[in-house]
Amino acid sequence: MSAFGTHGRGHLDGPVVVLGTGLLGASIGLGLRGRGVPVFLFDPSPTNQAVAVDIGAGRPLPELGEEPQLVVVAAPPDVTADVVQKALSDYASAVVVDIASVKATILAQLRERGVDLSRYVGTHPMAGREKSGPVAARGELFTSMPWVVCPSEETSPGAVQVARALAGDLGAIVSQFSADEHDEAVALVSHLPQIMSSLLASRLQGTPLHALSLAGNGLRDTTRIAASDPTLWVQILGGNADKVVSILHGVREDLNRLIGTLEAPSAPGARLDLAQLISEGNAGQARIPGKHGGPPQAYSWLTILVDDKPGQIARLLTEIGEIGVNLEDLRLDHSSGQNVGMVELSVLPSKHDLLVEALTDRGWRVLQ
Repeated sequence: MSAFGTHGRGHLDGPVVVLGTGLLGASIGLGLRGRGVPVFLFDPSPTNQAVAVDIGAGRPLPELGEEPQLVVVAAPPDVTADVVQKALSDYASAVVVDIASVKATILAQLRERGVDLSRYVGTHPMAGREKSGPVAARGELFTSMPWVVCPSEETSPGAVQVARALAGDLGAIVSQFSADEHDEAVALVSHLPQIMSSLLASRLQGTPLHALSLAGNGLRDTTRIAASDPTLWVQILGGNADKVVSILHGVREDLNRLIGTLEAPSAPGARLDLAQLISEGNAGQARIPGKHGGPPQAYSWLTILVDDKPGQIARLLTEIGEIGVNLEDLRLDHSSGQNVGMVELSVLPSKHDLLVEALTDRGWRVLQ
């Protein structure tokens, strides 16, 4: 495994064929076209393909007049192996990559079929949007986002270089994992959060509206990804089931421990066990990489009340810039029952008091 992310080495010359013109496929086409790389598109849906062509993501595949340098398979996970196999057969000298979010299952399927894997590289761009389809595509979608390259033992060095060049040309930060390492990692950092968010959000069905009116950012933050596409996640979770189940067994043990403690909250040791559970969460959260992928860093938070009318947040941010303080993070919430917004800002601890004093002097209502 490559321990550190880097920008891909080298650049693509093309042509590049993109098979699948959803959000990711069309975004790849737009990004490469922006660099002057010729791109040709195919999608089983004529409508999706036509939209992708209309937005400038590439030209229709029949116009391809030469062997492509690279074929990008942007198909749903449950048919990715089929499309990769056909692409390797149709384009005898091209490197073929896929961008599905699970890797080991696809690699195993190709191996079982006896496919020559020397020109195949599994990859996974860790990028997306709340919207889907080619209309939502953006050429800058992958800029500064992780892109995992997962070569097999059979993959040639030249094919790996082409896969890394694809990610690098699109501005991504490239990491190299084995297929199993990738699937274990995303099971924890991507798939489990989706499951927990969906399970939590499912508890809200039938909840009275007066109870939901008390919800704040905590509930919104933890359920945001619960709005994801069910069809896609059925395929993702099914393709990585063994890795996800292994983690869920651990979650089940923790839940059983918590339930047992809360069933007798006054029993000897119960409060200590609850404190340990929360502390373990603190320790895990502190390990999440910080700004720009660097080590975690503690920030100071403050809340500013702003009137719910146009231009207030823009004026606040402008004045913070004039004060000379850099923001590390920003969150926005709304007060229930009052026409004010609450802007939560994080700054370096050394800048906290300076910012509070300066904003207060300028007439802002600051809560610490």
